[in-house]
Amino acid sequence: MAVAETQLYAKVSNKRRSKSASVLLESLLAKGFPAHIAQKALAATGQKSIEDATKWLHSHCNDPSLDDPIPQEYALYLCPVGRLHNHLQEFWKESKRQCGRNRAHEIFPHITLCDFFTCEDQKVELLYDTLKRVGDSFLQCFPSSISLLLHSSTSYLGFFIGDSHANILKEFALAFSSEASALADCHVKPCLKQLHLTLAHKFYPHHQKTLEQLAKCINPGETCQWVATLYSRDMRFVHYQTLRVLFQYKPQNIDELLINVGDFIYVDPAQQSNVSEGWVIGTSHQTGCRGFLPENYTERANESDTWVKHREYVFITAPRFLAQTENEPNVKLNGEVCDPSWSGSVTNVLSLQNVTLRRGVLVMRHGERVDQVFGKSWLQQCLTADGKYYRADLNFPSTLPKRKDSMKHFEYDPPLSCCGIFQSRLIGEALLDQAVTVSYVYSSPALRCIQTAQHILQGKAAKPAKLTCVCDFIVRSNFPLSSLVPSESYEEYVSRSSAVIKQIITACPSKGKGVILIVGHGSSLASFTRPLLGLPARDSNNFAQVVRKIPSLGMCFCEELKEENKWQMVNPPVKTLTHGANAAFNWRNGIVED
Repeated sequence: MAVAETQLYAKVSNKRRSKSASVLLESLLAKGFPAHIAQKALAATGQKSIEDATKWLHSHCNDPSLDDPIPQEYALYLCPVGRLHNHLQEFWKESKRQCGRNRAHEIFPHITLCDFFTCEDQKVELLYDTLKRVGDSFLQCFPSSISLLLHSSTSYLGFFIGDSHANILKEFALAFSSEASALADCHVKPCLKQLHLTLAHKFYPHHQKTLEQLAKCINPGETCQWVATLYSRDMRFVHYQTLRVLFQYKPQNIDELLINVGDFIYVDPAQQSNVSEGWVIGTSHQTGCRGFLPENYTERANESDTWVKHREYVFITAPRFLAQTENEPNVKLNGEVCDPSWSGSVTNVLSLQNVTLRRGVLVMRHGERVDQVFGKSWLQQCLTADGKYYRADLNFPSTLPKRKDSMKHFEYDPPLSCCGIFQSRLIGEALLDQAVTVSYVYSSPALRCIQTAQHILQGKAAKPAKLTCVCDFIVRSNFPLSSLVPSESYEEYVSRSSAVIKQIITACPSKGKGVILIVGHGSSLASFTRPLLGLPARDSNNFAQVVRKIPSLGMCFCEELKEENKWQMVNPPVKTLTHGANAAFNWRNGIVED
């Protein structure tokens, strides 16, 4: 151990520390880990066990930032445990289903007592001691229940804390911040403004009424236990998106990232502009390594999914200070309470208003096309010298449809690949499994879109809906071909799309409760749904970035609220389709030839 590290360790050892934390550090030092790296591992894992810290150190052996003196950020939250927590979790789930994600979904239900602050790794255990002492001192005056008053605005929905109870919580936060700042030599700022428990934040204004109705199903006086909890996060990735890995990917190039199911990846949206379509560049939460990975191997995760819980103080009749590793009969390690007799009751209440079937619009990108796999020169790869088509790869279609013009036009209007046909039929089968009634089908005249719609209907294998082909979504009766502009501007495209979706909605009787299926292109998802939702068009640069990330058969679903004369975006009626790449293989390479 270096002299400076030894002196620093000795200095910290003389201060008040829990015996368990000291034992953990000494065990890591005995294994030969430098003090600063051992303390970093303990801080990153919540000082739970020697096994967790050792595992973290081994997984981060190639982490380029392992030696960097970057501390964690810490926050003190007051979290509900019990039936109120279950009500809030059901609200989270239902609000996300009916209105989509908003900022509140990034974090679990909580009241912020002290917002994020930094603390050196070797002083974190002093925060634990502070939490216990301050908790003990406030135990007798802590309210048995906390007054929660519902407040709503066009961009915020949540519970404000009643003044008398808020004053006690503010005094608790102030006491913790004062002692923690003095002992751990860090700047802790208590929250002294209006204390609140957020339900929804930064949502679209037209969702306000729906969210309010869901919130009114929550009984704020429900049985609850309050727990003051200390969390930490990696300060380097505060403004990044967090992705959860769904499938394992083994790197095939030196700049690619090894990912395993359940890993979390930090992705900076500002760094993705030059990345190839379908890929992202990110940093692994599990290893600290950075590289490229296929985006469709991941899904969006919550910001708090990577946070670490350090210690809790549970406000009950007798003081009790819990480490996360302790087991309680009713309290899970993640702070949730299990009550089987009550489970699911809120879901039923929140879902009552959705029992009535509504008209919906399902907008979908076409399936995989051949040039997406084999490049722009795909046609040259499967034509004989005399211009006849043959199947050069099993992913080429078995035959090409006959067309009046030259076969060369397939270069500008490519068909689906065999995988694209299979994808489309899978979607149709999924629609059939979910008993989704497709009343109308509209398709772009592009061959790949017509084929996608055709194979979806074949996969559905039910009474076929009427397939209407609109010329690049230009309804012939109102938009003759002569009105088209060869080089259309983005503004003209947005205006035309808005007019077309309105005409489609008008042409399909509102008394029908089925789904209007629209098969188009990546750009169709935003250009058709945003006018329905009453949202302005995206900025052209932002629009291009969004479109390039939409995969084959990517879809979004809008549902009509006829009684309110508006539409809302909800989860599509079928699951997404995810699969990996399968490169061309030559058996000679590496098998026969060296």
